[in-house]
Amino acid sequence: MRFTSHTLLDDGVLEREFTLAGFAGILWMPPTATPSSPVPLLLLNQPGGFGTRRMYSRLVARAAAAAADGFASVTIELAGTGDRPPLPGADEARADLRAALAAGEKPSADVTDRLILPLVDAAVPDWQTTLDAVLALPDVGPGVGFSGGVIAVGVRLAATDPRIAAAGLFAGSYVPRSTMEEAQGIGIPIHVLLQWDDEGNDRQAALDLFDAFGSREKTLVANMGGTRAFRRSRERMPGGSSCGM
Repeated sequence: MRFTSHTLLDDGVLEREFTLAGFAGILWMPPTATPSSPVPLLLLNQPGGFGTRRMYSRLVARAAAAAADGFASVTIELAGTGDRPPLPGADEARADLRAALAAGEKPSADVTDRLILPLVDAAVPDWQTTLDAVLALPDVGPGVGFSGGVIAVGVRLAATDPRIAAAGLFAGSYVPRSTMEEAQGIGIPIHVLLQWDDEGNDRQAALDLFDAFGSREKTLVANMGGTRAFRRSRERMPGGSSCGM
């Protein structure tokens, strides 16, 4: 991990941009973090297709809220966004998705898999590499939470990395078939935020995924309205969240 900038924000949070293993990220540290009193970590995942520059204002607001609760936060540039090369087949899958929606049809399972799974396959190893590096810092302690969408990324990471202790997920992206299976093996506390009237969200798939989680402690919060209403309700969710693809 190579830090490329250090900025002290108005609320005393230290913002540090970094590069790691071919991708970029931002780490936010609360003023309470010290080697003798390390703080837990929140992973701020981003929606697919936007990139850190476009999402920065929302990310820094989420990081500031988390810092006020004593958490460090980190985000990374997802594969296929920002300056990273596009994921193979992503444009074609996205075009097929839009064509299905324009025709008033539900996207097929094949389209969903082609759109979401390449991102999951790329993002989860990047997050694990980031965890290795950030948890090696002396002022960051154990206890890691995941916050945001794409929901399939959060499910895969929670299912495969025992360092994830809890997850706050936004049900705003399409759900691959394999994600349903992975959810059954998850036992950590889960908090899912669902916008009931989001025109781009498969509500039933989100409800089915929530049912599939093996966690004994899981909460679904459903709000009326679509994505714009979500932006307001997100601020009430611990660590915020961000919509999916």
